[in-house]
Amino acid sequence: MADTHDQDLTARTGSNLYPATMRQRFGDVSLELDVPEGVWNPTPHGIHLGNMLMKLDFSNEHVLEIGTGCGIHAILLAKKGAREITITELNAETNANAVHNLRKHGVEIPIHQQVADWIHLDGANHQGGPWDTLVTNPPTAKAGKHYRRYFHDTLILDAHKLVKPGGRLIFINSSMIDIPRTIALMEECAVTVRILGETSGPCRDYYFEDERYMLEMARIPGAYQMIDGVHHERLVVFEARLPNSASL
Repeated sequence: MADTHDQDLTARTGSNLYPATMRQRFGDVSLELDVPEGVWNPTPHGIHLGNMLMKLDFSNEHVLEIGTGCGIHAILLAKKGAREITITELNAETNANAVHNLRKHGVEIPIHQQVADWIHLDGANHQGGPWDTLVTNPPTAKAGKHYRRYFHDTLILDAHKLVKPGGRLIFINSSMIDIPRTIALMEECAVTVRILGETSGPCRDYYFEDERYMLEMARIPGAYQMIDGVHHERLVVFEARLPNSASL
């Protein structure tokens, strides 16, 4: 299944952290999200991930969303049947804004909030985990790491610490982070891989502000496609099913 990029989202530059009211439709679900200054605005990656979440059933699941942002995916998870959701962000204020958006859209299921840096959740039992499903949009261009695959690789390698045996890991991957390499790592970890859908569209304008990122892109076969002189990236959403054993 393919969808299209929103040109306004693609054209955003710089930190992408300005305040906005975002209106977005996913199937029959229409959202109007309050995004305060300092919270990352939804991107084409996040929109495509949302479209794929609408294809799935989360009935009776406790879902963990890492990096909830404005709460866009948490709302969709609730609409698709999740019985409760744990959201994480780098600060309590961002979590609180996400909960505001959830309640604004009629979500009344339990929402648990954790302040956490990526997969490093507190608590011996992760205060609610392990979870049935983990959903996330890993940082890529703005990863802030010299090793840009850090978030993708640690997600796959440590998923078993957060997700129940046989549970799901749902995330998005760009061709500029090397999709075949991501698939290979999941298969090495005995994870069953399914592609939920893909799309392609123009690269974000701010990609070109980072010369090192552009060099990395040039080294990855198939990282981008030139169409009418414009760089296009491919986005793939994975549903990865962990093995039924207790460890990968």
